Amino acid sequence: MQLTEEQALALAPDESSRKAGKDLSNPAKWVTRGANEQALWGECQGSGSKPYQTQVDIAGMAFKCSCPSRKFPCKHGIGLLLQYARNADSFTVGDAPTWVSEWLDKRQQRDEKKADKKDKPVDEAAQAKRQQAREQSVEDGMAELLLWIKDIIRNGIIGIPEKDTTFFTNMQRRMVDAKAPGLANLIQSACDVNFYKEGWQNEWMNLLLQMYLVIAGFTNRQQLSPALQEDVRSWIGFTQSQEELKQQTGINDTWLLLGKQTTEEDNITVERNWLYGTTTGHYALVLQFSVMGQGFTYNLLPGALLQAGLVYYPSAWPLRAVIKTQATAKGAPKVQPIAGWQQVAEAAAAGYSAMPLATERPFIVQQLTPVPYQGRWWLADATQHLVPLKEDFAGLYALLSVSGGQPLDMAVLGKENEYVPLGVFSQGQYWLL
Repeated sequence: MQLTEEQALALAPDESSRKAGKDLSNPAKWVTRGANEQALWGECQGSGSKPYQTQVDIAGMAFKCSCPSRKFPCKHGIGLLLQYARNADSFTVGDAPTWVSEWLDKRQQRDEKKADKKDKPVDEAAQAKRQQAREQSVEDGMAELLLWIKDIIRNGIIGIPEKDTTFFTNMQRRMVDAKAPGLANLIQSACDVNFYKEGWQNEWMNLLLQMYLVIAGFTNRQQLSPALQEDVRSWIGFTQSQEELKQQTGINDTWLLLGKQTTEEDNITVERNWLYGTTTGHYALVLQFSVMGQGFTYNLLPGALLQAGLVYYPSAWPLRAVIKTQATAKGAPKVQPIAGWQQVAEAAAAGYSAMPLATERPFIVQQLTPVPYQGRWWLADATQHLVPLKEDFAGLYALLSVSGGQPLDMAVLGKENEYVPLGVFSQGQYWLL
C-alpha cells in the first residue's frame, strides 16, 4: 500500500487527533511495529503499565485500538499510519500476532455473514405491507406538520426567535414517530438558525419552504416523475438498499476525491466524500457511516485518485452514489473546470428546475481569486463576478498562502450564493485546503 503523510493525516477525525497523531509518529514511543500485506500493527506505551495495541486493516482501511478513545481513527492509529508513510521499511515484516489475526478473522466472518444475509430470499408481500404502513404513518405526520407551518405563516415569523425550544422539539419528535427523520432534521435546522445574525429570516423561511415542498411533493407524488419521487422520498428519510443499487450498471471513471467532511450525529460518525470524474466530468457524493468507531467500508483519501465504478441513487439531479468497484489509480488529475460564476449559476439553475430542493454541490471553477470587499472575503472569477466565502471558512489563510493572491482553478462546495473552497489546482497537482 502506498500512502503519503498528507493522506494519513486526512483520515484524522479532527484537528486535535491530527496533532496528537503527529506527536505519536515518533518511533521511540512504540514498543513494537509490524506489517504484512493485510495489516499494520504496533504497541504504543501510554500512561498505563500495558502498551496500547493498535491495528490497521490496510485492505479495508479499518482501525482498532485498545485505548479508551472513541474517536475513529484514534491518535494511535494516525501515528502508526504516519510512521508507515514515512518509512515502511522500519516495520518488522511477518505474520501478525494473535491479537491482530483474531481481529482480522472476525472482520472476515462478519463480511461473510453479510453476504449470506444478502442471498436470502425477500418476502415481497410482507415488504410491501410494511412499506404501505410506513407511508400512511408519514402522511399522518405530515398533516400535523402542515398545520404547524400554516399557523406560523398566519401569525408571522417576527416572534419565532422568542419561541422556547419545545416549540421545535415537540414537532421534531412527532416526525420521528411518523418515521420521517428527514423532516425531523429540517425542523432541527430551523431550531438551530442563528436568530442574532442579520438576514436570519431568509435562511429560516427557506427551511420552512423546503418542508412545505417535501409535503406537497409526497402528497402529489403520483404526478411527479419517478426520479423526482425518489428525491422526495429521500428528503423524508426513506432509504434504498445499497446492495440493490450495486446490481445496476455503474459509471466507471478515474475519480478525484475533492474533499472530505466528517461530523458526529447521535454517536454516529458521518463521512461525506466529494468526488469528481476526470473523464466524465460528473460530480458525486459518497456517504459512509460508522457506529461507535466500527470503521468505514472504504478508505477514501482526500486528494487521491480512485479508479472506481459508481452507481448513483435515483434522482432528478443525481449526486449521491455508492461505490460498486474500486482500485487505486496514479497520475496527475485532469479536470475540465467551469469558466466562471455565471456558468455555475446556469448549471445550478438547470438542476434546480429538475429538482427544486437546494443542496450543497461541488464545482471546479477556473481562475478564482480570494479578494476582500465590504468587510468580508469573496471569490472573484476572471470576469470579476464575486461570490462570498462562507463566513466560518477555516482555511482562508491556507488559501491565501497557496494562491499568493493569484487566480487558481479551484474546487468549491456550496449552493445559491455562498461557497467554500475544498482545494486548488497548482503546478499540475491538487492541493487540499
